[in-house]
Amino acid sequence: MTDEMKQHHRIFFIQFAVAFSLGALVARLPDIQLKFSLTKAELGLLLAVLSTGVLCGLTFSIGLIERLGVRSTAFITVFGAASFFALIPWMPSALAAVPLFFAGGVLTGAFEVNANLETDRREALLGYRIMSRAHGMWSVGFFLTALIAAWMRQVGVPLELHSALVLFAVVISGSIVFWGIVPAPPRHRAQSGGASAFAFPRFGLLPLCLIGGAPLLAEGASVDWSTIYMRDVFAAEPFAAGLGVTLFSLAIAIGRLSMDPLVDRFSPRQVARALLTVTVAGLVTVATAPHPYFALIGFCLTGIGCSSVYPLAISAAAQRTDRAASVNVASLGQTTFLVFFAGPPVLGFIAEHLGIRMSYGIVIPLVVAALLVTTALPSDRGTAS
Repeated sequence: MTDEMKQHHRIFFIQFAVAFSLGALVARLPDIQLKFSLTKAELGLLLAVLSTGVLCGLTFSIGLIERLGVRSTAFITVFGAASFFALIPWMPSALAAVPLFFAGGVLTGAFEVNANLETDRREALLGYRIMSRAHGMWSVGFFLTALIAAWMRQVGVPLELHSALVLFAVVISGSIVFWGIVPAPPRHRAQSGGASAFAFPRFGLLPLCLIGGAPLLAEGASVDWSTIYMRDVFAAEPFAAGLGVTLFSLAIAIGRLSMDPLVDRFSPRQVARALLTVTVAGLVTVATAPHPYFALIGFCLTGIGCSSVYPLAISAAAQRTDRAASVNVASLGQTTFLVFFAGPPVLGFIAEHLGIRMSYGIVIPLVVAALLVTTALPSDRGTAS
């Protein structure tokens, strides 16, 4: 059991490391916007390039991941993505940064399939749920890097130096952790569906795509635009402006790290319904906040609400028997992360023309729709093996 605990902690670190490097870039989007002299809509286009890369990584990486294995894939995706993200601030123009956004997105998509598939296999070995905690480590990474970025922006640390320090930290720590990864065997029932080189969602998976995608859109809006929201709506100082993404990331991390026992006690369906309701309350608070304190409360509520719905959808997809687990996980990730990465650019256009408050309000109907199809989640409390 001790060895198994060590192994799934190593898998958790894959989530942490990618979030730490991507989060450092996202937390300093206002500085990148100024450095490249971009409008909100133009910044949104850069994020759309990242989204396209993620979609390609999710769609075409399955066969390569199965051949390389979890450890080699972790080295390639984590270090590769961190390197591309760290190089972006060093580029002389937004146009020169476009290939880096795309390449970083491709490796981020491949990381998502690799980490979720291995986490699902570890759940089968352990006999209890760890998927939310795995994604909680993503949120911990975002929280820490957002907090560091807020302080660095406040004291005037150059963007380029910040990105170099983040890359150094990820490479050193990842090199230590990833060497000890031992792959878990596939779930027995995962073999019945057969393997596929590409991942495309089937009709039966669409409700899970909506359940997983809606909170990810709210998460993407909060992560990518909260700093700019606080700056533009309330004229917040750099540190205070960074508190939006910092508190959101802390709330979502706390939710994910504490939610697995609740799912084991109740059920994925019941927990998802409660969390989506909290998400709606948080988004309404952000969209209508008359004061920055209310906005920060709204970001905290949204973080708690978004915390474990996507991990619950991933677990449900991995346990479907119509196709191999890797294909269903990639298919769900393909759809939901397209929302996560492509949604914020769309919200950027909305913010440009209708105001940044509206970019949060427009997410609410999608979350309500996800709430209506939560019957697609299991009503039992166990984890299938």
